[in-house]
Amino acid sequence: MTTPHDGAEKLQETATAPSIVPPEALSSATVLEHGSAPRLTPEQEVEAYRQMLLIRRFEEKAGQLYGMGLIGGFCHLYIGQEAVVTGMQMAREEGDQVITAYRDHGHMLACGMDPKGVMAELTGRRHGYSQGKGGSMHMFSVAKNFYGGHGIVGAPAPLGTGLALANKYRGNDRVSLTYFGEGAANQGQVYESFNMASLWKLPVIYVIENNHYAMGTHVGRGSALAEELYHRGSVFGIPGMKVDGMDVRAVKAAGQAAIARVRAGGGPMILEMRTYRYRGHSMSDPAKYRTREEVQEVRAHRDPIELVGKRLTEAGIADEERLKQIDKDIRAIVNEAADFATSDPEPEASELYTDVAARP
Repeated sequence: MTTPHDGAEKLQETATAPSIVPPEALSSATVLEHGSAPRLTPEQEVEAYRQMLLIRRFEEKAGQLYGMGLIGGFCHLYIGQEAVVTGMQMAREEGDQVITAYRDHGHMLACGMDPKGVMAELTGRRHGYSQGKGGSMHMFSVAKNFYGGHGIVGAPAPLGTGLALANKYRGNDRVSLTYFGEGAANQGQVYESFNMASLWKLPVIYVIENNHYAMGTHVGRGSALAEELYHRGSVFGIPGMKVDGMDVRAVKAAGQAAIARVRAGGGPMILEMRTYRYRGHSMSDPAKYRTREEVQEVRAHRDPIELVGKRLTEAGIADEERLKQIDKDIRAIVNEAADFATSDPEPEASELYTDVAARP
């Protein structure tokens, strides 16, 4: 009698077929959660540090503006999870699509969207990415291949699968990077998507950003086999990898291996990124379901930005002064975005009637 674990192991063996991607690429990715990640070049380390710091400082500023009443509605910050989208963006190619859920500002910035346009949308201003009508959870940029944050839990899975279906239909060699959280991994529409993606061998990678708390419930209380979410596609023949989502090197390595396999026609894959959010589920969440000591422990020993900064200084690639200058430059960009977002005019009332239907 075989067990689900036996099946998952067989799927993992299939995933390492040499005709799709070198076996060592995927086998190394499967153990990246243990800290054995390939090195980045000095230039890549600096760029990863800069990108993650941009996301961190942007989100901190967004939190400040929310507290001042300048951002309304819901606002879900990405602080602590920066390595996930940064590493995946380092692995993707131009034209690969990105779609995610409501914790989406970091994904927008990593895709190259203008911080001023993102912040202006948060404040509901005319030159935001959705003309001030979408807010935090509803921004898009076709030019940057970003197909939105989505407020419905689990919604990115079928939508991202649809992007992959369009790619296969067009034969354009593109991959859909579809992000959602560990709580959304229990949604039925996710498994319908898995089934179709496997059946038609669609070029999609499902990135489960497991930050351990679905709203306010620890993953262990709300998900069966909570330590093995990367096996969730095993019954559909979808291989998965568990990755240290706090180490940008591990994310990039796993992303490269998965994207190469999927782009070569190997069908969908699941990447479970074990990460952590420092703030509550949203700005209205005081996060009393966990201890302050738990958060401080992660900040002190697993912070994704500090890990890169430490590597940069220990390797002699950058000293403290250079890191401070990078931080100063990033703060200037974020402050400029905030100034723009608070001075840009609000949309006219007539805008309520535009963009209701697609233009012919």
